[in-house]
Parts: sequence; structure tokens; C-alpha cells
Amino acid sequence: MIGGRCGRIVERQLQVMGKQKTHKGLSKRVKVTATGKVKRHQSGAGHLLAGKSAKRRRNLRGGTIMSSSITAKTRVMLGK
Repeated sequence: MIGGRCGRIVERQLQVMGKQKTHKGLSKRVKVTATGKVKRHQSGAGHLLAGKSAKRRRNLRGGTIMSSSITAKTRVMLGK
């Protein structure tokens, strides 16, 4: 405790390290698997599907694994 002006006693606050925040936009779009890989949705499946073949639309249904070059940065942004 430190004596303040006018004889008041002021408590000193403890300084603690800040915490890394989760990137909320990314956390809604990707999922980290049990083995640590990052899973995401494929692009190109939102609209204009009539011009795409049935095989192409079928293959766009499932998710895909992110490349290893981006995975490390992504996991840091997610706090995992």
C-alpha cells in the first residue's frame, strides 16, 4: 500500500501478463482435429452451382485439410 494525497491509502494493482485472444472470425470457420490438423470448408460451393458439374458439386460437399504452411499460424490465432 502506498500513501496517496490527503492521507488516503491506495492499493497497488498487480500487473499481470495479458492473455492471447482467440480470433473469433477464424474459430467460426475452422476446426482443429484431434491430431492437430486444421479442417476448413471448401470454397466455391456457395452459389452459381448450376454451372458446375454434379461431380464437382459432390466433391465440394466435404471439408478439406489446410496446408501445413498455414496451419501453424492458424493454431496460434485460435490459441491451440
